[in-house]
Amino acid sequence: MAASKLNLDGVLLFEQPFARVPYENYRKVFRTTQKNIERELGAVQTASNELANSARSSSQSPHDAVKSLETMIGRVEGLKRKLSDLQESSGAPTLGVMRERSNHLAAIENIQNSKDPEYTRWEDTRLDRWVVDWVLRHGRDQAARHIAQEKGIEALVDIELFMDIRRIEEALHRHSCTEALVWCSENKSALRKLKSTLEFDLRLQEYIELARDRRTTDAIAYSRKHLISWQDTHLTQIQQASALLAFPPTTTCNPYKRLYDPSRWSNLIQSFRLAIFSLNTLPSEPLLHLALYGGLSSLKLPTCYDHDLKNHDCPVCDPWLGKLAEEVPFSHHVNSTIVCRMTGKIMDEDNAPMAFPNGYVYSREALEEMSTQNEGRVKCPRTQEVCDFSKLKKVFIS
Repeated sequence: MAASKLNLDGVLLFEQPFARVPYENYRKVFRTTQKNIERELGAVQTASNELANSARSSSQSPHDAVKSLETMIGRVEGLKRKLSDLQESSGAPTLGVMRERSNHLAAIENIQNSKDPEYTRWEDTRLDRWVVDWVLRHGRDQAARHIAQEKGIEALVDIELFMDIRRIEEALHRHSCTEALVWCSENKSALRKLKSTLEFDLRLQEYIELARDRRTTDAIAYSRKHLISWQDTHLTQIQQASALLAFPPTTTCNPYKRLYDPSRWSNLIQSFRLAIFSLNTLPSEPLLHLALYGGLSSLKLPTCYDHDLKNHDCPVCDPWLGKLAEEVPFSHHVNSTIVCRMTGKIMDEDNAPMAFPNGYVYSREALEEMSTQNEGRVKCPRTQEVCDFSKLKKVFIS
């Protein structure tokens, strides 16, 4: 019973991004709402102060005062409509996603046993979520949407987030920083907390492209407008960028050749992905991989990478999973487990290991079956040595 007790903390360890993504989306909605309120009500406050001053000095006619009041009322009504539209288009759907995800996580709070059918269903849904996450990270948006719709988990996966990531990355592939800079502007305060230099890197790249096209005047104006404000933290890079105007794109001078290198765009894509993942607490690798790492690390042994010792029932010995397992350390076992190479079954007191005269060991169950089929004779699969079953010796595990 203790072995099947549900480790709730361990289960929830993977779920931080699951809860964080809709929270970040709603934070953007809140910030947009706040900006609209501050802008419109600030204008109304200013107009009302001017109206009060005019009333005290009797410098405004009643007609103008009424007109000013109507303008203020129009602003407030426009703000109301704008906020209502924002709530319907973004606020309410995001709140719905947050509610769905909270309910999904709350469903396991009262489950005590990992053998409970309810937990099995919850695990199936979690696996579906991880599969969709893996598919999205590999650029298969339509396949991910189809899986989510078929499983009924649209609110539990981040399709819209990854579509935004894909849109911005495609723009960077086209050597356009516009979409990425808009995203940086929307998340300026969060990026500042993360100490991300993504916005500066994007601005620097736009400057480099102006220098590449030999638009010197535009490059100088761009530097004054967008780069100088970063001089407290990036002065050396700004000075190097200023000198770039003296070098053509064909230069062989290494510091400036590196600035003109087209591979900088690939680095920008990686920097953007790292920033947006960090903002949403998403791991850099698929959640499915992280979950598999835990299991593979408990099974991985040096013999898994020895072609002659591979076990066909071992996940790490599988070519594809074995590639993934290269990232994890070897397992540490206090007590060894001996597995029969012929059947893949564990050898113990009920299925004792039997040794050939040449020293190779297999399970009694496999050798008895072979003996029955070959009139009491058995053959070692590795050396092809043949002997009578009676010649085998039982091996005792200490």
